[in-house]
Amino acid sequence: MRALFPAQIGSQLGERLRRRWADYGFMAVFLILVLIAAASADVFFTQRNITNLFRQIVTNGLISLGMLVVILTGGIDLSVGAIVALCAVLVSGLQRQVSLPLAVLIALVAGGLVGAVNGFLIARFKLAPFVVTLATMGAVRGMVYVYSEVPQTSPAAFRTLFGGSIGPVPVAAIIMLACFPLVWLFLNRITAGRAIVAIGGNEEAVRLAGISVSTHLLLAYIISGLLSAMAGILLAARLGIAQPSVGAGYELDSIAACVIGGAILGGGGGGAVGTFGGVLTLGLIDNLLNLFNVQSYYQQIFKGLIIIFAVLARRKE
Repeated sequence: MRALFPAQIGSQLGERLRRRWADYGFMAVFLILVLIAAASADVFFTQRNITNLFRQIVTNGLISLGMLVVILTGGIDLSVGAIVALCAVLVSGLQRQVSLPLAVLIALVAGGLVGAVNGFLIARFKLAPFVVTLATMGAVRGMVYVYSEVPQTSPAAFRTLFGGSIGPVPVAAIIMLACFPLVWLFLNRITAGRAIVAIGGNEEAVRLAGISVSTHLLLAYIISGLLSAMAGILLAARLGIAQPSVGAGYELDSIAACVIGGAILGGGGGGAVGTFGGVLTLGLIDNLLNLFNVQSYYQQIFKGLIIIFAVLARRKE
């Protein structure tokens, strides 16, 4: 055992050093992208483009925050895109029967319930998060089309309230930016949040400490569902229409943002600040490719390569 101890220390130090250099690498990439944008696109630093950039990252920002909380437990949530579609269609369609606040509340509850179902199945029956959320993704997507096979137009008052701006800053961006410090406080200062982080590091140790692992897993997936629901609500307000097909592939974007920001798939690392950096980096890439009229297919290639690189750089030995 004594002979192995120095080797274990060396392995842990090497792992931390590799992750740190990965963080530095992504920071360098971000700075390089900003310099390229400033040098090649005159419109990049205009108020209109910066406003559009922040408006466009709102959806992925909120979904990524929820995905981060789940990843910290060692899980994954593939149902986030379907939840976005469900809540976007609900909040737009229900406003023809109920008031705006009630429609928003129902949409949030629907997202939270989907998250609760995910968390319950994973925590109670010890099912693999990948399998559970994959099944939920299909079921929820089907529910969206059962509710409405045609796009739902968002009422004008709803678009004005959530899709408008306060000065040059979009209301949706303000809501998203407010969520990041709240999640940071939850994960770092609140007992339940710190327990969620600890579960991803060593679930058995958390259980032996007398903390309910099942309860905190359930909470993590509810948070993911609620944040995805909020993303769907704000997306419907921004676009002015809710397509039943919206949200496809959003889980890829959120996972990419988390791993760029330092999250370790399987638990054991990640934070809200890093995730915001990941969201901003992906938003910057999309913005640059759009400015240069690059097809969206190439954007998906870049995101896939980024995930592979990030996972390799931060893998556990």
